[in-house]
Formats: sequence, structure tokens, C-alpha cells
Amino acid sequence: MKNSHTNIKHGILLLILITTLVLALYLAGTLSAKENPKRILRNNGTEKYNLLPEKATAMTEVFAKGVLYGRLRMNSFKFYWDDDSKYNPKGFGIGGAFVYKTAPLNGISATAGFYTSQNIGLLNDNDALFGKAGKGTFSRYDKLQDGDWGMSVLAQAYLQYHFSQSDIKIGRQIFESFLTKSNDTKMIPNTFEGLSLASRDLPETSIKLAYLTRQKLRDHTKFHDVITYNDGRGNAYSNWNNNDDSAVHKGLSYTNLTTAGKDTKNDLIVAGATNTSVENLKLDVWYTGVPDLFYSIMGEVNYKIPMIDGWILTPGFRYMGQFDDGAGAIGGAALNGTLAGTAGSAKGYDDAGSVDGHLYAARLLLKKGPGSLLAGYSKISDDADIIAPWRGYPTGGYSRSMAQYNWEADTESWMIKTSYDFGKAGLLSGFRASLDYVYMDYDDTKEQLGGIGKTDRSIIHADMWYKFMSFPGLEAKFRMGLVDAQNTSAGADPSYNEYRLELNYLF
Repeated sequence: MKNSHTNIKHGILLLILITTLVLALYLAGTLSAKENPKRILRNNGTEKYNLLPEKATAMTEVFAKGVLYGRLRMNSFKFYWDDDSKYNPKGFGIGGAFVYKTAPLNGISATAGFYTSQNIGLLNDNDALFGKAGKGTFSRYDKLQDGDWGMSVLAQAYLQYHFSQSDIKIGRQIFESFLTKSNDTKMIPNTFEGLSLASRDLPETSIKLAYLTRQKLRDHTKFHDVITYNDGRGNAYSNWNNNDDSAVHKGLSYTNLTTAGKDTKNDLIVAGATNTSVENLKLDVWYTGVPDLFYSIMGEVNYKIPMIDGWILTPGFRYMGQFDDGAGAIGGAALNGTLAGTAGSAKGYDDAGSVDGHLYAARLLLKKGPGSLLAGYSKISDDADIIAPWRGYPTGGYSRSMAQYNWEADTESWMIKTSYDFGKAGLLSGFRASLDYVYMDYDDTKEQLGGIGKTDRSIIHADMWYKFMSFPGLEAKFRMGLVDAQNTSAGADPSYNEYRLELNYLF
């Protein structure tokens, strides 16, 4: 029965892919005549909708005036460890998505987004076992538990009510905030189930609120708890069937939470505001919390300073405080979970039973026309690691580089990043690029004692995008990361290189 269902599912997926390809080729000619496509991709993978459905005046127009958005995409990954004894994994996925939006009637509309990622025989079991970021093209749990390389999921399905300058959404949705991101740089976005509000009704102020009950990471086909690590079933792959994000707090596991009498069905509450009422000044405040476990508050200031010859200098500062509300006694101060149930000083942490911690970050951003140059710095207090397994990065925009997270206690990081749009400069149409160098200084004592698993490292990371001007809607993206890390205290070499190629076609 299982094989029958699998064959039916794969047959349906094949039909969807063929239909998508036919539509894409058919619409390619008509798209070239349009000045603005229905939607475009930003540098961070988020989608900007240029065309939304017109308002309906009757029920018969709700679907008739709806808009279908299509996407074909391919992602390929390859990793090379400096340690020759390690397996060099790869990742691959081909597929796409259909997103359909109904026309709003009396402010009420609906959106559904179906996504699929399929492997065509290019991967093996070792790629699933040892895969790094490339596992975002497949579900590690589904492959190792059920033998299924493919992912297909209704990642978005929500009702929306628009009034004044506000929108309420309920259901499966993308919710972008300081610590929650779609992070759609693979095949399927990170989405949440719950209720959200986005409003611009206040002058020069945008507000976002969310009550999120479940999350679906990019490499999952089912929605799961927002914080619980491990599903508690005790099988070989239990660690990959709940929140297994690379920055998850492993001490907040199913077993540890149930032993402490805590719920393993948690909620995530998010509230944030951005204000630009003072000229050139942007203020951001965010609250993110899991009730009865922990919460954080972030404040950020950015101020634009116009300079000579069109240059703009923007100093920025970010503070984040994380506050314990029960998580520390259960999971401990370290994200790796080794301090669960520990009190006092242990493994380099002064208070092993608390998740109280702080983050400080500063940057200078210099921009003019198509180019920018950023110098950033971040410092995590020597208290507890920052908990953020929702694909938003506490050090993002200041000192984080591709596939790295640098918010463990007593970590300092420095970044230099430059970006240039060659198309805007009139040099090469459709081409833009960015390059960054980051040095991350981790706590050697914590690594030696097992509190963290990382060593100091330098990262060189480059992104290149190219939009095919003769084929509107088609874009290629190449990413490269070169990581030169110090050997661990046990003598292992964690250095590696990674290469990524992505193709996207929106129609």
C-alpha cells in the first residue's frame, strides 16, 4: 500500500512539473512584453509581488479574478571538507511551486502555496546522513525513515482580511520578523501556522504581531513544534522529526521538557514595530517569546547621514536581551544541550542553569548608487547562547555569513562586506554580486570543555546573481563559502568549502 501511494504521489508530482514547464515556456513569450513581472526575487530570497488580484464585487469574481503565480527552481550543493576522512556531501533538488491568490471580496481573500522538491537519482544515503545545508533540498527524516527523497507540501494556506492599511492572516503563512524568516534560499520556505497582524495605520510606523502555534522548517514536510528538539520516539532518526534547525536548543528536547512537566506543544509570540517619523532615523523594536520558557527583546537604531557626492553613511546599533522564564533549568545555557539539568559553573559557563544573555552589534554602511560597503561587529555576552531556531539570525546584517551562526556566549565577530549592482551601473545588465569576509572568535575554553563545538574561523563568502535579459523571469545564482577554521582541541579540522548553484524561473 505504501509503494502504491508513493507511486501515485510521484505521478501527480510529475504531472505538476510537466504542466509547470509547459506553462513556463508558453508564458515566456508574453512575459518579455511586460515591463513588470508578476513578482520578483529580492537578494535574500523573499518574493516581492508586483501584481495582486483586483477586488471582486461578487462571489463569482473571487476565483475568476484570482492570480496564479508559478515558479520553477533548481538547487545544487557540493561540500568539500579539509579533513580527507570525512564524506563530502552534496545536495540537489528540482521542482517549484504554485501560489494562488483569490480576489478579495469585502476585504477577505485566501492564499494557497504548494511546493515540491524532487531528487532525480543524484544523491545517496551518505548525502542524507552527512548533508549540511544541501539537506534543504530534501527531508533527511523522510529519506532515512521512509526512503522518500521527495518533498511536497502545502506550505501556505491562509485566509486574509484587509482593512484600512492592515492585514490579518490566519493559517499557514510566511511571517517575516527579526527572528522568524521564510529564508527561502533552498526549495521550500520556512513557514508557520497561526494568526498574524501587519499594520501601517499609524503615521510613519509599521506594526507586526503574531501568535504562531507550529513551524515547518525548509527541509520538513510536516509542521512541528516551534521549539521542541527530538520527537521523543527514541528511534534512530528522532532528532530530525521536530525542530532540528542548525541553531536549535538541543537541551529543550521532548524528553527534558516532559520530564520537567512542560508542554511539547509550544507557542511563539512575536510583536514588533518600525518607526521612521524622524527624518533619516529608523527605529526597530521586537519581542519574541515562548511562554513559560524564555523571551527576548531587541532594539535597533539606524541613522542615515547624507554626505558629499551622493554618498550616504548609515551607522547602526542593535541590542538584544534574552531572558529566562524556565528554559535554563531544563535545557541549560548551551545550545548543544550538554548543560541540561546543570546548575552553577560548568563547561565554561558561569551560570549553566540560566539562558539569560545579551547581544550587542554595531555597523557602518556606506552606499552610493549601485554599490555599498559594510563594516560590522557583534559581541555575545559571556552568559548563555542565544536561542533562535526560526531562520531569523540575531547577528544578521552585522556579522553573519552564509551557513554560519555566531551567537554562542562570549563570541565576537567582525565583518567587511561589499555589494555592487553592475546592471544599475550600466556595466553588465542583469548582473550583481556581493563579497564578504568575516572573522568569528569563539570561546576557546568552552570548546575545550565541550560547551560549544566550534573553533575560531575566517570565512570568505561570495554571491553572484544573473538575470537573463533575453528570457525574463529566469535568474541564476551562484554562492561560494570558504571556511578556514582552527583545529578543535581534539585535533579535528572543521575547515571546508561549499558551492551552490540555483536557478529560478518565475511566471
